[in-house]
Amino acid sequence: MDQQFTEKLQAWLDTPDAEKDYAEGALMLLQLSGNKIMYRNISVNPKGKAEFITGRLRRYLNFRLQQTTHQEVLEMQEQVDVIVKETVKPDEEFADFKAGKRADHDKLPKEIQNLYVENLDIVHRMRELHLQLRKLSTENATCPDSERYPFLKELIALDKKLHENWDNYDHFIVEKPKAATTKKSKKKPTT
Repeated sequence: MDQQFTEKLQAWLDTPDAEKDYAEGALMLLQLSGNKIMYRNISVNPKGKAEFITGRLRRYLNFRLQQTTHQEVLEMQEQVDVIVKETVKPDEEFADFKAGKRADHDKLPKEIQNLYVENLDIVHRMRELHLQLRKLSTENATCPDSERYPFLKELIALDKKLHENWDNYDHFIVEKPKAATTKKSKKKPTT
């Protein structure tokens, strides 16, 4: 599907009616439908057929946008499938999670320690979302993409936050207190 044509179609439909070029709309309708007889009939008086042209183009636009959303949801689902395998691991307990705790955890600043705790909550929420996604039946839903999209989007956002938190937690460097520096005696050069 030509994304540029979809954007052109959207722009034409968003143009105020008084400024629309209905001859251009009729031509876009021909490009979409391929119906030359319809085009000949409406191109004689495109302004007189304004409502027909606009209605048909809006239907085509809705279909094209729905196809785009469906493709986006499919791509998101693939991304979530990878996240589930790597992060959510529905059948495992939190042994791996606990193994990620640093040995110097208690010496870290409170905000860095909180990242570890927050990640545990994030993983719990990701598991809940995954279960909800599994419950959604794509066969019986009237619009499965619209039902799945919010769950997929949140799961992907949580995964991103989880990785950011782990990165900050794992790479935080505890500064050691500086030892008192001793003054070195200056030796005078011998001549």
